[in-house]
Amino acid sequence: MVSTQIIEAVAALIDQAERILFITGAGISADSGLPTYRGVGGLYQDQATAEGYSIEEALSGMMFAWRPDITWKYLWQIGAACHGARFNRAHEVIALLQQRKPETVVLTQNIDGLHRAAGTTRLIEVHGHAFDLYCIRCQAEFSAAELIANYEIKPELPPKCSKCGGLVRPAVVLFGERLPENAVRGLVEVSLMNLDLVIAIGTSSSFPYIIRPVVEASQRGIPTVEINPAETTISDIVTYRLPLRAAEAMEKIWGLIG
Repeated sequence: MVSTQIIEAVAALIDQAERILFITGAGISADSGLPTYRGVGGLYQDQATAEGYSIEEALSGMMFAWRPDITWKYLWQIGAACHGARFNRAHEVIALLQQRKPETVVLTQNIDGLHRAAGTTRLIEVHGHAFDLYCIRCQAEFSAAELIANYEIKPELPPKCSKCGGLVRPAVVLFGERLPENAVRGLVEVSLMNLDLVIAIGTSSSFPYIIRPVVEASQRGIPTVEINPAETTISDIVTYRLPLRAAEAMEKIWGLIG
């Protein structure tokens, strides 16, 4: 059971801070019904895909170049899961806090678009967005709505460009690929911010560029918080740890400061 004093302490930190960095991962969307791919409730945790590959191999840039049909099979699963999902209380509370504290930034690993839907503005989608598509041959851009019916009806995969017939992919970062320039700029922006508080929610903290702001804040004496039912690589260094699901934790916090 989580101590009431810890929740109150975290709420007080948020209430006092003006420049907050929220770092979010798949766990924040679990309460919207989306599966995580690692950790508690991981869809592919310790399992191979039907083709015998790990999910990281299936969703890699190398696999997309070799067998785009395999990569698209699992991209489609993710897109279909994201389609129709609604943002939950954790997304909503973060957006409400950002209205009060406009210097707050959200750095998300998620490609589901739920932070956008909740109204978050200063948002860095470091791994892209599943519903933004483009042709790798002619660079034509499409929305998932116009090209593949928002993942509702499964077409022949991989989809082809309606303008040149080239291969289409979502504007997401596959495993083994470099981050796009806009994501790198966002990470640089975060590194230059004079932060008051860093909060990691629902992330397995497996990417160095995701955990770096937490580590650097901890080293500089800036308060840090982790909200995650499972322990991660940052659990031992944060100021406060709430082993709760994201929506439950943010609802309790909002109840104290909202």
